[in-house]
Amino acid sequence: MPLILLLPLFLPLLLALAVLLMPLSMVQRYRRGRARRRVQPWVVSANAWLLAVSVLVFLAGAAAIGYWVADALRDAAVGLLVGILVGMAGLRLDRFEIQPEGLFRTPNRWLVLGLSLLLVLRIVLGIWLAWGDAQADTGALALITRGGLLAVGGVLLGFALATAWGLRARVSRLRR
Repeated sequence: MPLILLLPLFLPLLLALAVLLMPLSMVQRYRRGRARRRVQPWVVSANAWLLAVSVLVFLAGAAAIGYWVADALRDAAVGLLVGILVGMAGLRLDRFEIQPEGLFRTPNRWLVLGLSLLLVLRIVLGIWLAWGDAQADTGALALITRGGLLAVGGVLLGFALATAWGLRARVSRLRR
């Protein structure tokens, strides 16, 4: 019986723990994001195709959200295109090494840092808007609430998509 009384406290404590561990999570994301990794062809191919499906679901969701948020699909598509361009540039900045064990990739640390900060900004703005402190009638905040978060999500998804398909093309060239 006393455990049932503690149950309503469990959810807020779990939420507080997640918020307190968020900075550690972001530091770990940056550290793992700039690490040298072996490129495994089957993983790269599966990731590329699954990201293509994710883009379709993302755009369908943005189109559905467009019923409530003006220009949501446009903002998501623009963010996706910007992310694809950043991903293409990122592949040029990455360092590739061909070893007897296979192909190794080391992402550009500044690009990983920028994308990690963009993710942190998106999370913080999302929490702030969900908290209800934002007023949508002011200039910059109107951009954020009108689909700017979809644009940021599109940048991150577009970057991953361009990176995956670019790696897939590089691996197929090396196999020939």
